[in-house]
Amino acid sequence: MNFYIIIPAHNEQNSIGLTLGSLVKQTLLPKRVVVVNDNSTDNTEDIIEGYSTKHPYITLVNSKSSNEHLPGSKIINAFYKGYEVLDDHYDVICKFDADLIFPDNYLEQLASHFNRDKTLGMASGFCYIKKNDTWELENLTRKDHIRGALKAYRKSCFLQIGKLKPSMGWDTVDELLAKFYGWNILTDASLKVKHLKPTGISYNKASKHMQGEAMYKMRYGFLITLISAIKLAYKKHSLKLFKDYMAGYFKAKHSKLDFLVSKEQGDFIRNLRWKGMLNRKGPN
Repeated sequence: MNFYIIIPAHNEQNSIGLTLGSLVKQTLLPKRVVVVNDNSTDNTEDIIEGYSTKHPYITLVNSKSSNEHLPGSKIINAFYKGYEVLDDHYDVICKFDADLIFPDNYLEQLASHFNRDKTLGMASGFCYIKKNDTWELENLTRKDHIRGALKAYRKSCFLQIGKLKPSMGWDTVDELLAKFYGWNILTDASLKVKHLKPTGISYNKASKHMQGEAMYKMRYGFLITLISAIKLAYKKHSLKLFKDYMAGYFKAKHSKLDFLVSKEQGDFIRNLRWKGMLNRKGPN
């Protein structure tokens, strides 16, 4: 099974070497790894070049964008810079972050899952962060949700969902669209991936508003957005975040921003969300 991996990287000199080091030790090696050096001002480029010299399947792509960290558009635009240099001879395409350390059997285990279930569209392990010298589950979302840091897509699923959306919420709408088209999604708790930088550490106020904007663009509607905003803010122990999310939603609604999904897909997404909420108890 051919794995193609794209890694957007911006000022990741402290982690990109560890990420690539874990990928070159895989029991099933990737066929291609493209690292997009997105306007880095540190030694990120030199570290990538060092790995690409030793491993022909690793490619460096230099890209220029703003230094502002805006979740969604920046990282997905960088992803597409890498995608442009790849051919289509892949079975699974991955978008990985540049601050992860993968267990040696990560790709082999994903390949086993994809080979076993032909309706499996997306798969991943779980992110762990270091706290008090121990690695603990980064418990920000449902355990059946694949984190944006480590996405892996079967080729036909990736193409059917329209690839990745350059918008905040891309790593939620991809799963919702995969389910809309009948694909299964799997998270493997045995695959523990070390996440070197906690999610959201560099988010600014504008990006936090974008979470509410994404809920609008996914056609959640007011009530689902309200409940989702409460749950997200609860998980992050911040009432201020709830206000930011809702402000982003109303701002997007007032501006009549373009939706990420069709009306039919929006109906499916809302029904799916309601079913999920009614089947769970308490904040999660």
